[in-house]
Amino acid sequence: MVTWPEGRSFGATISFDFDAEEVWIGEDPENEHRPGVLSQGAYGPKVAIPLLLALLERHQITATFYVPGKDAERHPDSVRAIIAAGHEIGHHGYTHRSPSALTPAEEEAELVRGLSVLRALGADVVGYRSPSWDFSRTTLDLLIKYGFEYSSNLMDDLKPYRHQNHDLVEVPVSWLLDDAPHFWFAGDTWTKTIRSPEEVYQIWLAELEGIALLGGHFMLTMHPQIIGRPSRLAMLDRLLGDIEARGAWIAPARQIASLV
Repeated sequence: MVTWPEGRSFGATISFDFDAEEVWIGEDPENEHRPGVLSQGAYGPKVAIPLLLALLERHQITATFYVPGKDAERHPDSVRAIIAAGHEIGHHGYTHRSPSALTPAEEEAELVRGLSVLRALGADVVGYRSPSWDFSRTTLDLLIKYGFEYSSNLMDDLKPYRHQNHDLVEVPVSWLLDDAPHFWFAGDTWTKTIRSPEEVYQIWLAELEGIALLGGHFMLTMHPQIIGRPSRLAMLDRLLGDIEARGAWIAPARQIASLV
């Protein structure tokens, strides 16, 4: 049972999957040789991260950024800037590949290497978000082995809870509150519709109000290269005001997990 601090009736976390170029390479290794494709990911550290950090500072919100190790290697200054601003850094794989597609040895190597890169940049990493929001049969065991305190991957609750067979807290997510299903565009298929910021704002606001009534946890998941466009930043600015006005206890995921 979660009791929200300061007499608040529900909780909220603002989180970002800082995928940059690695999300495109993980989907198709040949994208490494396609500068047009990779430029979409490069927009995140080049433009979106400074704008997002400024927005979070204006609202005095501490967020969680889940970072793949390879993107941290490409953009160490962005990771350092996130840490310097007081935000949490979480593990998001080394490459952006699903654990379910890896052998146990490969998955462990990815976990260890990603940890090493993030810690070398000064991050205190206690949370894990899979690049695919999915696990292998050994993922939870590996998270325990390497000292993680929480996972943010499953979609089976509105509040954080402790896994039954592992001493690990789950901080649930939802596709509804992810920017990618609404805004993602892939030029190879042209089948993914780009929604308007106003439409997505209304979807997120309705879910916020529902979670607030039920005393749950509003976990917003975004990607700098997606949410960091000017019209979407304005929408996010508006939504953050709504979250604050409704009295949420807003905290990074590691603090949410510590309540369980």
